[in-house]
Amino acid sequence: MSDDWIENAVCQAADAENLFAQGSSQNEAKAICTTCSVRTQCLAYALDNRIEYGIWGGTTERERRRLLRRKPAVTSWRALLESAEQSWTACSRTAVLAGPASAA
Repeated sequence: MSDDWIENAVCQAADAENLFAQGSSQNEAKAICTTCSVRTQCLAYALDNRIEYGIWGGTTERERRRLLRRKPAVTSWRALLESAEQSWTACSRTAVLAGPASAA
């Protein structure tokens, strides 16, 4: 798996210490990820490599542990998340092209 996505991560310009926050400060750290174009790849990397600490892909350690417990059979989070992202994007485009639903 190529790690080229790291170069495009928004957090490259952030103070790394902020990404290893504790408690309520984690929400501020997660906010850094909201506009990141490689958020999915980042989260997949953290899950595939079982990274325990820090904010990765907009998730905390606890959130990643929960995902890992819920789906223990996943062998490639990157494949799963990228597939889900593509499906969501396709559905969003279809909804936009279809326009607003008519009232009955």
